[in-house]
Amino acid sequence: MLPAMPALLPPAPATPPYADAVSRGTPWVTTVERSNVRAFGRVLGWILLVCMGTALLFSPPPWRDPVGYAISLGISFCYSAGLWFANAFTADALNLRTGWSEQPIRRLLLTVGVSLLASLLVLVVMGEFTVLVLYHKPLGYTLRHGFWERSAFPLATTVVVSLFMHSRSFLLSWREATVRAERLEKESAVARLDSLRRQVDPHFLFNSLNALTSLVEEEPQRAVRFIRQLSSVYRYVLDSQSQELVPLSEELAFAESYVFLQKTRLDEALQVEFERPPAAALASLYLPPLALQLLLENALKHNTAYQASPLHLRVAVDVPSATLTVRNTLRPRRLAADETSGRGLANLRARYGFLTPRSVEAGPVGEDFVVTLPLLAL
Repeated sequence: MLPAMPALLPPAPATPPYADAVSRGTPWVTTVERSNVRAFGRVLGWILLVCMGTALLFSPPPWRDPVGYAISLGISFCYSAGLWFANAFTADALNLRTGWSEQPIRRLLLTVGVSLLASLLVLVVMGEFTVLVLYHKPLGYTLRHGFWERSAFPLATTVVVSLFMHSRSFLLSWREATVRAERLEKESAVARLDSLRRQVDPHFLFNSLNALTSLVEEEPQRAVRFIRQLSSVYRYVLDSQSQELVPLSEELAFAESYVFLQKTRLDEALQVEFERPPAAALASLYLPPLALQLLLENALKHNTAYQASPLHLRVAVDVPSATLTVRNTLRPRRLAADETSGRGLANLRARYGFLTPRSVEAGPVGEDFVVTLPLLAL
């Protein structure tokens, strides 16, 4: 014997495991990617298990009426899967348009409204399909015969479960954003300290003072300029420590001062070319402080430079693509193990990871080593 009509509308499905997907910040989680058939099957499996228990409450046991139990199980499964995926996919669509962090009140209202509409659509479609196939009633029969009374409980339950999942995901996303902000602050502090340590490194200062000694004796006028550039380098390092981003024009000016100091020491062994657009085009572009200096220092540190075979560096700014590219001839030299940690570029990648989804590209290209930094706009 078939169950009574009210039994054909089960409560909202229980929640299958979704911790992994929630931890990635998705408000309502399907736990599957469209192409992941195995994960999709796991979701359906959990829904089926819940529906098997639900069908036992509203229909005769399978050993008494296998046909009636199978029909109730099938209807319950269709309702539950429909409610689950309708809410999941509509919430995924909301994620692409309105985030929780930007407009939380608007997102909450949209969540409630969309959840109600999606659930109501599933209930109407499944109700009409059920009475049409099982009871041979005309279309519209469900809506005219106690639809709202039968639908109130599953509809309210679905909305409550949806709000609970969204609230939980919102809290997890907020916690993740807090952790990311703390990590960004830590990475920035480490990178700034590392940059400061490199600049005040005794070798750098020792080499600069040696070059200055020679200039004072042979070219006093150039020595004055050298002192001013050295002073501007250290002043910029100290002034930029408290900033997460600096204007590109200031970083380029600092890099030119830094290159002047290095060329004074290396002379013709170092050839540097700056390709920069007009100042007006750089006004809205920013990058992390000392990022360019790090790349220049790495090029000098990891490659040989001789008068007969100079090291060529090229710094180019591409305004349309908002990138800064540093290219140097690739002539690796041997370094001690403690000098090749790779910490500087790793720190720079980490800092960019918290500032923009665009990545730092670095690697050999032909006979050159090329690093491309994204430029940020404020």
